Amino acid sequence: MLFQPVILITDALFFALTTVIFVFVMIARKKEHLRRPWGKVIKRTTGAVALVVLICYYSIALLDSMHFRLKLENVTQSEYQYSNEILSVLDVLMASMRTQVEKTFSAPLAVQLFSKEMVQQDDGSMQQIYPRLKYGGAHLDDPLSEKSKDLVKISIRAIVMAILCWAGFWLLTVWRNSKSKHSSFSASLQRFVSGDSEYPLRAIAITTGLITIAIFVSMFVGSKYHLFGTDKVGQDVFYQAIKSIRTGILIGALTTLVMLPVAITLGAMAGFFRGWVDDVIQYIYTTLNSIPHVLLIAASVLLLQVYMSNNAEGFDSLTERADLRLLFLCLILGITSWTGLCRLLRAETFKLREMEYIQAATAFGVTKSNILARHIMPNFMHIVLITVVLDFSGLVLAEAVLSYINIGVDPATHSWGNMINQARLEMARDPAVWWSLTAAFIFMFTLVLFANLFADVVRDALDPRISGSE
Repeated sequence: MLFQPVILITDALFFALTTVIFVFVMIARKKEHLRRPWGKVIKRTTGAVALVVLICYYSIALLDSMHFRLKLENVTQSEYQYSNEILSVLDVLMASMRTQVEKTFSAPLAVQLFSKEMVQQDDGSMQQIYPRLKYGGAHLDDPLSEKSKDLVKISIRAIVMAILCWAGFWLLTVWRNSKSKHSSFSASLQRFVSGDSEYPLRAIAITTGLITIAIFVSMFVGSKYHLFGTDKVGQDVFYQAIKSIRTGILIGALTTLVMLPVAITLGAMAGFFRGWVDDVIQYIYTTLNSIPHVLLIAASVLLLQVYMSNNAEGFDSLTERADLRLLFLCLILGITSWTGLCRLLRAETFKLREMEYIQAATAFGVTKSNILARHIMPNFMHIVLITVVLDFSGLVLAEAVLSYINIGVDPATHSWGNMINQARLEMARDPAVWWSLTAAFIFMFTLVLFANLFADVVRDALDPRISGSE
């Protein structure tokens, strides 16, 4: 084989989460009580647009979770030998940005280094100048005069190709829609352009068009220039920001996988059984809440670092070592974040157990486990979904804060928190190196913004008190 698949622990969990989401979508399409509230989410323009952006982020994280090792060339042995470097599909797609490493800092779209250096001239004299970059604008003979025209030409070519791909996709979608509804293509196209549809297809089309243009422009321009410049060791900042998406998504997604079973089980048991069961569960989450979460996370990360240092031979690569730390951080964040949801579900279960249908089920001899599984838990799942979506953005920000104070993900892991942490000293330079901080802020702000917008729409659609009044 040309490559050897590598499945990290977080990759396996991420694939499992993707499978669960896919299965839930398939089930929701067939169940009216699930299809109706989620249909309200998609029918609202804000929810549809936010969902498109979140799917784009999730797709990038999924591509970055498909890891492999390339086969080594010119190997005399009969058996295949593979590189120790673990790559992802995203690394292959962004190979030009990953491999084009400069000497040190360079500004966004620059063709020269950010700082002057003493360079020997052809006549043997030494002169302090801004040296040319090795890759950025290397195809230009006279970059100072040709760069602007070259950027415009590359951007126009990228925009034209993006519009052609976008238009082809939506024309095919409209054609398939016209065939399914047995109407003419022109009539379906006119309804699509005018926005005469049950779903906000026009808003979705505009959003996907802007995303497509952004992807094409960034890939075309990024192959010739450094979009957000380079960092201290010459690595492309835009590539780092894109790679950090996986870390942000994993922190929010895997932490949810850890905290949901604990919060749902303990919250339902505390509210349903009451008595000493309720007292024990309250004691557990009250004690856990009394411990400062930052100190608990710092102590846990320190213990993990000691373990990895003492067992360095157990890790084949730095990527696997960093992956374990990322998983451990998700576990710790999950352990410290389930208490709020558990308290909410306990209070909701208190209310539900007094409902007439619960008392009727008890009178008919239905077992307590069946009452919990079939009558109580399904009726507080709207609270679970709303809380999960609302907490997602908070977990993304938590990773950035923890990495900023050096108790987050491994320094070798690409994350917005690590980028902000590294930019802390760069901002103190004169002139300031601002692009690392700006790139991390833009991508993190976009994810958190649309996650919050989507959370608001989900809350309005799933909360019975709000949806029932519409």
